[in-house]
Amino acid sequence: MITATAAPPAAEASGASAPRQPGSRRLTPRDLTRGVRDTLTACRAAARAASTAFRTAWETPSGPPRPRYDTGYRPRSVAVRRHATAVAELVRAPAALTVPGDVLAGALSAGRPAGGRTLLLAASSVSLYWAGMALNDWADREEDARERPERPVPSGRISAGAALGIAGGLTAAGLGLGALAGGRRVLLRRTLPLAATVWAYDLGLKHTPLGPVAMAAARALDVLHGTGPTPAGPALRAAATVGAHTWALTRLSRHEVNGTAGREPLLSLAATAAVTLAATAGILRAPERQRPNTASAAARQASSGPPDTTLAGARHLLLGSAARSGPGIGTDAPRPPGRSIAVTVLTATVYAVTCARAQCAALRDPDAARTRAAVGAGIHALLPLQAALVSRTGSPKLAALLAAVLPQAARLARKVSPT
Repeated sequence: MITATAAPPAAEASGASAPRQPGSRRLTPRDLTRGVRDTLTACRAAARAASTAFRTAWETPSGPPRPRYDTGYRPRSVAVRRHATAVAELVRAPAALTVPGDVLAGALSAGRPAGGRTLLLAASSVSLYWAGMALNDWADREEDARERPERPVPSGRISAGAALGIAGGLTAAGLGLGALAGGRRVLLRRTLPLAATVWAYDLGLKHTPLGPVAMAAARALDVLHGTGPTPAGPALRAAATVGAHTWALTRLSRHEVNGTAGREPLLSLAATAAVTLAATAGILRAPERQRPNTASAAARQASSGPPDTTLAGARHLLLGSAARSGPGIGTDAPRPPGRSIAVTVLTATVYAVTCARAQCAALRDPDAARTRAAVGAGIHALLPLQAALVSRTGSPKLAALLAAVLPQAARLARKVSPT
């Protein structure tokens, strides 16, 4: 039976939209975003619940506890950090803060500005200093095994061959930086003698009566290292002052392990007084005029005089710095002499107090701990001593900067021993 189909409503036949049912509305993009977000939240909660259940089932022992074995494996970051700490102890890394001041005092005493070449010479001296420390531990590895077994080489944290390799690599780096700073002339006249003295001290002279003299010579050569290609005469006074302090300090350091008698602390105390007087002697009688920068003075003479006069004037400027206060840092601006005098006296006083306090304690009770503390104080006291020598040249700001490193060096010494 065939039935007739009802005709569509007039609204559908005409193409008009059908009326909405009560309670219904059109979906918007906001509704789609909310639905996706709710779905992701539900998935995340389900994943978290599954992870918690899996972890609980894994950690719950289903039988007797299994024994755990130490395989010796450590994460790479931990191994690298431990090795870096051992190398820092090997080279006594914080003690290198006392090295750039030597170069700076020598450079300013000789009339050289504290520029890029001086910084390269300071980096060279730091490398040679670290090389000497590593070489010292390699040479004394048998003695340290008996007296200081916690050192990196006897404790096995660094092998003897690695220590010798570190010393050789740092020496090569120091020589390269010296050649980069001043060419063959500086390498042969300044850097190479310093490196040779360091190696001679560690390999042969340390345990002889010439040991303190060799160490004092190394520190004095470090001051002269800062003069670069210029004549070293104007810096001899600063070199002798630092060398005298190092001589007394090296004598005292020979008794770090077993303590010392009253003679050595008393000798160190007398040397501290003599060095303090040497650092401040004649500062009140220094002329008030300031010497201009060597390079700019030579340029002015070259523009106004014949070549012979220019060479003679440059030589006079270099050789005459022993009797005059030093230049500024690459500038012709004069500095007030009163400020330099005040900073020189203040830093020399800090040097004397830093040394004398520990030396007097070792004099009252000369055991190994107090002797070692006196040696550490003497190493740190090099900073204010260098500051006093730098201030004498007319650079009180640089001197104050050097003296400000003293608290930082003392703080680092609590982590890595400088002796």
